[in-house]
Amino acid sequence: MKKFRGVYIKNENEIAKMRIANGMVSRVLDALGEAVKPGISTMFLEDIAQEMCRKMKVRPAFQGYCGFPFALCCSVNETIVHGFPSKDRILKEGDIVSCDMGVCYEGFYGDSARTFFVGEVSEEAKKLCKVTEECLHNGIAAATIGNSLYDISAAVQRHAEKNGYHVIRNFVGHGIGASLHEKPEVPNFVPMGGNNIPLQEGMALAIEPMLAVGTYEVTILPDKWTANTKDGSLAGHFEHSIVITSDGPEILSLSSNYTGTC
Repeated sequence: MKKFRGVYIKNENEIAKMRIANGMVSRVLDALGEAVKPGISTMFLEDIAQEMCRKMKVRPAFQGYCGFPFALCCSVNETIVHGFPSKDRILKEGDIVSCDMGVCYEGFYGDSARTFFVGEVSEEAKKLCKVTEECLHNGIAAATIGNSLYDISAAVQRHAEKNGYHVIRNFVGHGIGASLHEKPEVPNFVPMGGNNIPLQEGMALAIEPMLAVGTYEVTILPDKWTANTKDGSLAGHFEHSIVITSDGPEILSLSSNYTGTC
C-alpha cells in the first residue's frame, strides 16, 4: 500500500475487500435493527451478531481488540460508545440504542454504527438521532478531493451546533483498512492545530459523529470501556466507512456490498 503523509492509500483490490467487509457489517446492523424492541436484552443483540459472523465465516473485529470482550458495542441512552452487551440490560420503550459493529474479511476491516429506537421514543430522541445522521452525511459529502480532512470535521460540527447539540470530543473517527484504526484521526470538530491533510483518492475513512443533548464531557465507567455523557443526557452515534474516489465519496458500509448468506 502507498502512503500519503502517513495515511495508507488503498488500491482497487483492497477496496473491493473492504466493500465486502463493510457490506457484512451493514447486513448485521440490518438484522439488529429488526430485532430491537422493548423487552429484549442487549446480550440478545450480541448473540445475533456472533451467529451472523459464524455464518459469514468472518471474524468480529472488536472482540479481543485491546481487550474488548464482545463483537458488538451496544450503547443505550446516555452511553455514547463502547457499551457492553449484558443479559441484565433489558431494553424498554423509549430507549435509544447505538449498535457499533466491525468485521475483518481477508485481512481488511469494515466498521459501521447506527442508533435505533426502542418502540416509541421522545421527540427529543428523534431529533437527536435525525441530526446525528444528517451530520454523518454532511461529513461524507465533504470527503472530496480538493478538500482537507477538517472540512469533514467542520461539516459535522457546523450542523450539530446549528441544531443545538454538542459534539463529543473524546472520541473521533479514523482511517480504516488492513487495521481497524489507522491514520488519520477524523474529529467531529475542528481542532486547534492537528494534522489537517489534503484528501486523496484511495483514502478510506470511518466517519462517526457522536452528539449529546447536554455536555460533551464524558465519564468512563469502571469497566474502562463504557463511555457515558457526564450529565446523563442522551447521546446519538452513526458511522459509515467510506473511500474517497475521483467521482466523490463512496459509502462502503451498504448491505448491497455483501451478496452472500448470513
